[in-house]
Amino acid sequence: MKFKETINDEVLAKEPHRVDYKQKIVWKNVIIFTYIHFSFFYGLYLTYFYAKFWTILWNYGIGVISGIGITAGAHRLWCHRCYKAKWPLRFILMIFQTVALQDNIYQWVRDHRVHHKFTDTNADPYNARRGFFFSHIGWLLVRKHPDVISKGATIDMRDLEQDPLVVFQKRYYIYLMSFFCFIVPAMVPWWVWGESLWNAWYMAVGRYCINLNLTWLVNSAAHIWGIKPYDKSITPTDNTSVSFMTFGEGWHNYHHVFPWDYKAAEFGNYGLNVTTALIDFCAYLGLAYDLKTASTDMIEKRILRNSKMMSY
Repeated sequence: MKFKETINDEVLAKEPHRVDYKQKIVWKNVIIFTYIHFSFFYGLYLTYFYAKFWTILWNYGIGVISGIGITAGAHRLWCHRCYKAKWPLRFILMIFQTVALQDNIYQWVRDHRVHHKFTDTNADPYNARRGFFFSHIGWLLVRKHPDVISKGATIDMRDLEQDPLVVFQKRYYIYLMSFFCFIVPAMVPWWVWGESLWNAWYMAVGRYCINLNLTWLVNSAAHIWGIKPYDKSITPTDNTSVSFMTFGEGWHNYHHVFPWDYKAAEFGNYGLNVTTALIDFCAYLGLAYDLKTASTDMIEKRILRNSKMMSY
């Protein structure tokens, strides 16, 4: 399954940067995200002065599997169908994505497919043309633009509606996300090595805050700063720093041009693309297969076409 990922300059010209609807603040989200970010700073304080080493290591590990749940799971497997996975890997990635608590897989994929199909229009949930703050976190603090809702209804989600793991997670998400994102990360340090439950809780919320902001950087920073070797007419950029922090998701100009490439990048550089290394390892174990990637000839032709566009 392939999806139209970019829009041309003509479409952008018809949709100037303006907000043509009354924005309604979602105060519940404002309060929640304010608490989460204050908890990060308090958790950082506890980490430096009071936390046990094993609690720090534990939260780092939880942060890593949260990121993998988004990059290898929600993004490359379920959203773009870049590769196929056998049920043990699918189950593990479903759990990892639940730990990340960034909406259930179904909702995450629908928002992201809308983002790709209607990039930088009012139908884009995290429209980068509305500024860094909006594309980073602001889109979660206000009601969605009507176009996001209407265009989102046109997205084909039949593949996920027929996926038992996705359906199961969506049905029980309220219980699963509470258990895997907060209860287990906070209770294990308390039970196993005697960490203060207070410390464990705030460090878990702080870790969650870090994971959120790293993911959001792909929507914000990787649409503003970086280079555009593959398509200069779109906002997504290749940003090395973002790629390093997000396990390989920062090669965003490439990704919007070749969204079905499981590497999400031209090169399989494991140092800056941990997700690709993981998928390759899973393929070696026989858990992942049918890995899709763009050919060298296809990439070279696209770069040449883009360089000609840049010369005009």
